[in-house]
Amino acid sequence: MVTTVTSRHFKAHQTLVDYAEAAAKGLSRYYDGIVKCEVILSYERPRNSVKIAEVIVSVYRHRLTAIEKADEYHKSIDGAFAKAKAQIKKYKDKLRAKDRTRVRVARSKE
Repeated sequence: MVTTVTSRHFKAHQTLVDYAEAAAKGLSRYYDGIVKCEVILSYERPRNSVKIAEVIVSVYRHRLTAIEKADEYHKSIDGAFAKAKAQIKKYKDKLRAKDRTRVRVARSKE
């Protein structure tokens, strides 16, 4: 899985980049078909701003997007990856449901 961390309008500290990459690696525990993971960090205002983390996960034929706003980057990254994890689980359940119906149809024809 390729992980890209982008910061808009500022230079992200290396510890923040490492934290985002470690969170992205954790997604592979839930689904191994992840092709690419992009993390985009930004903020709304220069002072007293709301920090925004956007996570875009590319899987086969789909892009799953999660956005979270918080007062710190670590909280927004955790929230965005929690949303992405829920979307991956739902995507994986849909794939399994499709496979089951195909198997049932194939078995009933025999």
